[in-house]
Amino acid sequence: PEVCLRFEVGPDAAVHSPLAVQNGFLRMLVRSYTAELFMSFLTNLGPFLEDEIIPEVIPMEIKVVDAKITLKDDNPQVYPTSPGPVPITLAVDRIIVKRRDDGVFYVTGEDSPTQEKPVSVLQEQKAPAECVEAAPAPAAHGLQLKEVPELQRELQTMKIALAEANMDKARLLQEIRKYNPLFQL
Repeated sequence: PEVCLRFEVGPDAAVHSPLAVQNGFLRMLVRSYTAELFMSFLTNLGPFLEDEIIPEVIPMEIKVVDAKITLKDDNPQVYPTSPGPVPITLAVDRIIVKRRDDGVFYVTGEDSPTQEKPVSVLQEQKAPAECVEAAPAPAAHGLQLKEVPELQRELQTMKIALAEANMDKARLLQEIRKYNPLFQL
């Protein structure tokens, strides 16, 4: 993996933010990082991150490119015959975390001059409109264009319902295999 770290402080850091002149500006790039972490590591990380003193805000920009983190559950199994939980893999193609002078962390998917959104703000994204071939008759063409957004909403609803049904199926199969590890569909 490639890790680049740069910390700037002083008058030259003013290009990043006014607060960077005094507190500094941290820039970090992590590329091609692969790791396997146990869930107990993440749950026990909390006490190390807690602090009674409010830290100074340090503006920063962290870019993670082509990273893969696998989380494994190392808790004792409830049922000894259970095959155990499946590891979760988090693959990150490109993500940028920025911290501004206000102390809020902003997460973006690409390095663009568009306005970042705070992590705490979740907004529903609309699906992009697809092109529709023109029908020979103008009345039919107008009807098709009106139906496209409605059909896209229905398709999205069906995709969500299918994903939920597949998750329920997997959960039920896992529950059945706790009691009968040799169960097959």
